[in-house]
Amino acid sequence: MLNSDELRLFLAVMREGNMLAAARRVGVDHSTVARRIGNMETTLGARLFDRSPRGVTPTPAAFALVAHAERVESELLAAMNSVAGRDQQVEGTVRLATPEAFAACLVAPHIADFRARHPRLTLELASESKASSLSKREADMAVMLKPPPKGRLVTRKLVDYRLGLYASRDYLEREGAPSGRADLNRHAFVSYIEELAGFPEMIALDQILPGAPVAFRSSSSAAQHAAVAAGCGIGVLHIFAADRDERLVRLLPGEVEVWRSYWLVIHADLQRLPRIRATGEFLDEVVRGMRDRF
Repeated sequence: MLNSDELRLFLAVMREGNMLAAARRVGVDHSTVARRIGNMETTLGARLFDRSPRGVTPTPAAFALVAHAERVESELLAAMNSVAGRDQQVEGTVRLATPEAFAACLVAPHIADFRARHPRLTLELASESKASSLSKREADMAVMLKPPPKGRLVTRKLVDYRLGLYASRDYLEREGAPSGRADLNRHAFVSYIEELAGFPEMIALDQILPGAPVAFRSSSSAAQHAAVAAGCGIGVLHIFAADRDERLVRLLPGEVEVWRSYWLVIHADLQRLPRIRATGEFLDEVVRGMRDRF
């Protein structure tokens, strides 16, 4: 029979990626973690981790167990909070996966306030263009551009935001500003690498001008922003980021605008954990405080 201490060590290994870091996280020595994981594997009759000099790799059995372990963790924390009145104690680590622009322009600038409020909580921010898998423990929470189609997930809309056309002042002096949508074909554009975009919603240029001539592509929204600011061409950029850049000029604001949404997605078994609730509240405050810029 597995016990809660073993499940706690198992979750630490899953979250840290190796037994040494997991041992530090829970305050025991490395040999204890290795021994207890070995005991779990014997009890279950299945290998949970493949060992190598570079660390450990979870097996399918580990991924099958993690949801059950997190439910036990959630129930134990809820019981502790209820009995001891510790609802406000927030600690541990939360890995949050978000699109790059959301991470750089919305989360990171406010992280000092979050840290001051919850000094025992560490936020790991994974900014990327692809959709992270919550079921495979690539993240505890994720901000996505559309709701996921299935899974034991809790999803809610965070905020709607807009994309617009931008070019640098140098580019406009050299090439001239487009007079309307029909004039866009004579300009060069900056856009995504389509096969590397995690969501079709990222390719907003196709909605504005299908078949647009593209001079530069990148999977990074920050790299696209930098390329547009350097005069490479016109780009479809996040208004909440581009409007603050004095190097850029917004083009055709009354004619061209694309709306998108950010969705917060949490695994159903984690939603009641104090650290998850605290992170969700933080994201709500960030978007609420910047709503006039979206």
